[in-house]
Amino acid sequence: MVSIEFLGKVVGVLDTVENNPAGFWIRFGALLLDGIILTILFYPVTFIFSSMGVGDTIIDITSRMLNLIYAIVLPLLWSGYVIGKRIVGIRIVNMDGSDVGFLTMVLRVFVSGIIYLATLGIGVIVSAFMIGLREDKRAIHDLVAGTYVTYNRP
Repeated sequence: MVSIEFLGKVVGVLDTVENNPAGFWIRFGALLLDGIILTILFYPVTFIFSSMGVGDTIIDITSRMLNLIYAIVLPLLWSGYVIGKRIVGIRIVNMDGSDVGFLTMVLRVFVSGIIYLATLGIGVIVSAFMIGLREDKRAIHDLVAGTYVTYNRP
């Protein structure tokens, strides 16, 4: 006779395989690509503001706002992709595999940022280990927002 616990474990494994979660290194690579690309894209804005005599505080605020808009809005418009994730072939989705919504992305980016800041960066390290060690490859920001990162195409 097959136990309920055994069936639950089997279903959990099948769900994880079907979800096709992306691991640490591919996500880290996508993050590095995003950093390089955003630096190239936002540098002209910074240069223009600097040459106009705009203060460093305004430049910093503008840069942070552009990064937030990029991280929240682009996945909404592009089926869970940002540029780095698109290049490496992974995307952000809800736990049911559907495309992410605005509130989901706000939770994933903004609320998680507050958590990482409040833990003085320790949350980022914990998240990296979670992605590397958890079977579902979900980090703190994925748990907060109810998302995961997958290789599955839209």
